[in-house]
Amino acid sequence: MSRRDTLNAHAPVTLYHDGHCPLCQREVAWLSRHPRRERVALVDIQAPGFDAEALGKTFEGMMGRLHLSDARGRWFIGMDASRALYAVLGYRRLVWLSTLPGLAGLMDAGYRWFARRRVRLGRWLERRRRRS
Repeated sequence: MSRRDTLNAHAPVTLYHDGHCPLCQREVAWLSRHPRRERVALVDIQAPGFDAEALGKTFEGMMGRLHLSDARGRWFIGMDASRALYAVLGYRRLVWLSTLPGLAGLMDAGYRWFARRRVRLGRWLERRRRRS
């Protein structure tokens, strides 16, 4: 699958997110208010009863990177999950830009850096917000 395949993600999509991550919580809150929110089902992988194995995945694998499945049953993982999500929400031009050679690699690397530090970054931002 190429990065440009993310432009062809079909709604509705299911976004699997970490409900304990402060930054993920912000994104989910934004998605729940989005004008095209009906295109996205949100699943908290930290919720009691969530079973990654029923999806053919592992909980640890899903915690490490964002996962999204589309209406055709295709899986998009990591930065490609973000690209597919934003394509379905109508931001196709931005997604297309993120697939350009050079920029795509930088964005993928930035996503990997962020994904490893997302909980720590979220807590830091929350503490900073409370102090202001």
